[in-house]
Amino acid sequence: MERAIIGRPIRGSIPSSLTGTSLRGGNRLLVASSGLALSSMRVFLKHSSASIPSLKRIGNAFICRKKQYPFLVLISDKSCSTLSFGEKVSFMAAHKTSQGKTEDENEYKHTVDLPQTSFTLRANSTTREPEIQKLWDEKQILNRVANKNKGDIFTLHDGPPYANGDLHIGHALNKILKDFINRYKLLEGYKVHYIPGWDCHGLPIELKVLQSIDQEARKELTPLKLRKKAAQFAKKTVNAQRKSFRRYGIWGEWDNPYLTLTPEYEAAQIEVFGQMFFLGHIYRGRKPVHWSPSSCTALAEAELEYPEGHISRSVYAVFKVVNVADTAPDVLKGFLPSLGLAIWTTTPWTIPGNAAVAVNGQLLYAVVKVRAKSSIDTLTTGAKKLVFESSQHIIVAADLVSTLQLKWGVELEVLGTFRGSELENCRYTHPLENRECPVVLGGDYITTESGTGLVHTAPGHGQEDFLTGMKYRLPVLSPVDDNGKFTEETGQFAGLDVLGDGNVAIVKSLDEHSSLIMEEAYKHKYPYDWRTKKPTIFRATEQWFASVGGFRQAVLDAIKNVKWVPSQTENRITSMIVSRSDWCISRQRAWGVPIPVFYHVKSGKPLMNKETIAHIKSVIAKNGSDAWWHMSIEELLPESYRSEAGNYKKGMDTMDVWFDSGSSWAAVVEKREELAYPADLYLEGSDQHRGWFQSSLLTSIATRGQAPYKSVLTHGFVLDERGLKMSKSLGNVIDPQIVIEGGKNQKEAPGYGADVLRLWVSSVDYSGDAMIGPQILKQMSDIYRKLRGTLRYLLSNLHDWKPENSIIYKDLPMIDKYALYQLANVISNIKQSYGSYQFYKIFQTIQRFAIVDLSNFYFDVAKDRLYVGGKNSQTRRGCQTVLAAHLLCIVRAIAPILPHMAEDAWQHMPFTHFREDGSAAEFVFEAQWPRIDDEWLKLTKQDVKYWENVLEIRTEVNKVLEMARGGKLIGASLDAKVYLCSSDVNLLRRFHEMSTLGDDADKLHRIFITSQVEVLPSMEHTSSTGAAYTGTYSSPGAGELWIGVSRADGAKCKRCWIYSQAVGSFVDHPTLCERCYKVISNLESASPKIVMAA
Repeated sequence: MERAIIGRPIRGSIPSSLTGTSLRGGNRLLVASSGLALSSMRVFLKHSSASIPSLKRIGNAFICRKKQYPFLVLISDKSCSTLSFGEKVSFMAAHKTSQGKTEDENEYKHTVDLPQTSFTLRANSTTREPEIQKLWDEKQILNRVANKNKGDIFTLHDGPPYANGDLHIGHALNKILKDFINRYKLLEGYKVHYIPGWDCHGLPIELKVLQSIDQEARKELTPLKLRKKAAQFAKKTVNAQRKSFRRYGIWGEWDNPYLTLTPEYEAAQIEVFGQMFFLGHIYRGRKPVHWSPSSCTALAEAELEYPEGHISRSVYAVFKVVNVADTAPDVLKGFLPSLGLAIWTTTPWTIPGNAAVAVNGQLLYAVVKVRAKSSIDTLTTGAKKLVFESSQHIIVAADLVSTLQLKWGVELEVLGTFRGSELENCRYTHPLENRECPVVLGGDYITTESGTGLVHTAPGHGQEDFLTGMKYRLPVLSPVDDNGKFTEETGQFAGLDVLGDGNVAIVKSLDEHSSLIMEEAYKHKYPYDWRTKKPTIFRATEQWFASVGGFRQAVLDAIKNVKWVPSQTENRITSMIVSRSDWCISRQRAWGVPIPVFYHVKSGKPLMNKETIAHIKSVIAKNGSDAWWHMSIEELLPESYRSEAGNYKKGMDTMDVWFDSGSSWAAVVEKREELAYPADLYLEGSDQHRGWFQSSLLTSIATRGQAPYKSVLTHGFVLDERGLKMSKSLGNVIDPQIVIEGGKNQKEAPGYGADVLRLWVSSVDYSGDAMIGPQILKQMSDIYRKLRGTLRYLLSNLHDWKPENSIIYKDLPMIDKYALYQLANVISNIKQSYGSYQFYKIFQTIQRFAIVDLSNFYFDVAKDRLYVGGKNSQTRRGCQTVLAAHLLCIVRAIAPILPHMAEDAWQHMPFTHFREDGSAAEFVFEAQWPRIDDEWLKLTKQDVKYWENVLEIRTEVNKVLEMARGGKLIGASLDAKVYLCSSDVNLLRRFHEMSTLGDDADKLHRIFITSQVEVLPSMEHTSSTGAAYTGTYSSPGAGELWIGVSRADGAKCKRCWIYSQAVGSFVDHPTLCERCYKVISNLESASPKIVMAA
């Protein structure tokens, strides 16, 4: 600021050294600018602003703005004052000053270096974030950074969401977690190309299409028409979801994603299928599979859900024994023909498919005599219906006798016991049909935890039953059609729904055949179709299977070489692989990739070999999988088979969608040169251990012999603030789009922007379920605003700083070195947390350090040096050096989590940051991860301990200051003088050293923000201080500490407000302290002068 000199009115000619002068009447004010033209400017009044010329009168005030040095001149008959121009100028304040009411009030304001920045505290995220995203897109920052980076390729392979609806908060959690990792890896110098994907086939999309058309239109819906509509729906959904993902701030190859419906993807999938088939891992067979009557298709385990509260109609029944095996105990032979086998089942509808009763060879069984407790034959106990003949003898597990006796309401007299193995090959009559069936030995699945210890075995309706049936060559009976209705094989039950009236009819028939012991409701978990939300059944059909048994051990070995996050998830997927059966990969639907097989018209024998698969792959690569439906068999067969086309028909099964997505490593990661197989990371929800993680693992091990990923990260699900699952009926659904943009009622549902949503993601421990709700989002918004305030403080106090202004480390005061030491440790911890994917630790660290620690201590103490230390003084430039280091580190540390805020701050930086290669970092992600100077960590343990003690003592001093403030002794802390004494001799010595030999910034009164601090040599001196308020404190680091507070000595400096006995000792500036006098003197000697005369 150029100084204004008040003097006598200029008479005569104007000095030639002054140009651009202006004269006004009245008091004959002369304003001169030394060689610089006056520019137009703006005066900000309290309620309005107006453009004005270079010199304008407002009452008795004149204001002008030079090109670089704005100032306001206030005129009265007696005086003239010069103020800095930057804050709002109050007309009333100017008028009062001009009247002499507050003479010289702002005499030194122009010498105070106040913060300046256009980086606002209010983010205005709903407008600003899209602007930043547009800037990134226009400048192609992602590609610029990825291509410039010299590190290795990092591949985070995207698990494809279904393209069948709007995104929910779980999608946001998943994609944002991925973006944290990708952005961090970019900063670390890796070549990152994130290819987002979508699962576009399968029943979820097919159902959406069917729901959109009426019954009449469905009748005319051919497979090709359905496929066309499904493809259109999927692509439309992809576009909508892509737009939302981009608004979340997710970086990726959005213009070149992978879709499972593209010809190149489908061809790669056909190739994986063929490779597995040629290696003997895929076969066709008739065996029970999960079947969805509501969807009319087979389902894989990953397509099931097990809701709570399902109630089955369970029955206890007796199957009459007609023949006892030679190996059976003699005691049984005497009970014929009144001997029976007691079974229990929760699926009575499977009784028509019964082929055996299985027992556990190791369990102890008993033959019991049934005695009714009543004289009547039929007893009713609640919902229990019991029908026995008094002379009936039945076989049950010995351990269950007492339980069954109580449940059935009868007395069971044990007549003999024997091992289950002795019952093998006994025979009984089917309860509803005139055929005999054997007693067989089952496996460990037969226990005494429930039921009777004897298991009704229907090989066509259960996996264990099927395996047992294979062992004994039992018939695989499954008289149920695609719609879940009994077939003609069941006679009177034909056409009945097995899960409805068919079940009722079977129970009734058992009762009529005197086989029903008891019926009761049974609550348990039962498999439901995850799409239709309706119960499924086990049903034997001709399907294509992947034989997991052929490479199970290889899968288990590969699992051990993968890093699982959290680590306990390794056990989960291991147990799933150990127990899983063969994978049913065929589906009876039109919307999917066809299984490339032809069947001989007469024999039904499948035709599938390397030649046919290679040809179909080439056809699909060129025309897409629709070719299977619109091309003829002649065109689909290779040339060598075309003459036999009339003998074959196309198979119409499609592949399980888990085979679609499970082939993505081959269709995407292997095929795209910018990616690397195996992928570095797969990241999805915990349900994918039985879904995408597993299907990808199986296909990759089967064909490549290695896992498709090096690491797998799993996150939980999202619940509301009360820990409840979200549902529309409860009204607790959190829509990520509304979180970002706001709802119809902005007061009830304000738009927080994407960064607040991302901040929430960083705050949760995703290894478990995460909670979100209005209160949690409000808390995140508050934290976001405070963090933005931290960045604003840094930017505003660096408005005039350039890298060449830096002070070298050895010349910094200890407080600055300690601040850099803390910063180095914080950045190191954050880096470690990014590397271990523990983002909640980063959230906690940033919140504690950037928002709390810095604001409460360093920022608070630094204001004095920054504002009144002198613009170009070493103490101010040193502080700015530290602030610049904090800004550059914090902005880059938060950039992966809060990219919009980080970029916004970067674009407001008043200086340019250069990369290690010398190029300018125009955008924050071009700046790379901060490299910590080794010097910052060289602070000795003693120095670190000293500053920890100082911070501890500062807290205690503030408590006593607050007491003095409450007692009206002081107002601001600068009104106070603090006395300190400690029993720790070493600490006292250090205090004295810092007071006499140390840098001014390290002195205790600067740290405590008081005017003086006096360190007493011993506790005996405490009584002579006259301190009005005192306090004591004890700690291992500070010893026994005594604190006293009194009014500060001396007068108040008009510029820095510190009390000093030097105030009044300088003739030309009698209101300044010694420090401020030096600052003003330096300004006067360094600045050219402007003369103002009145």
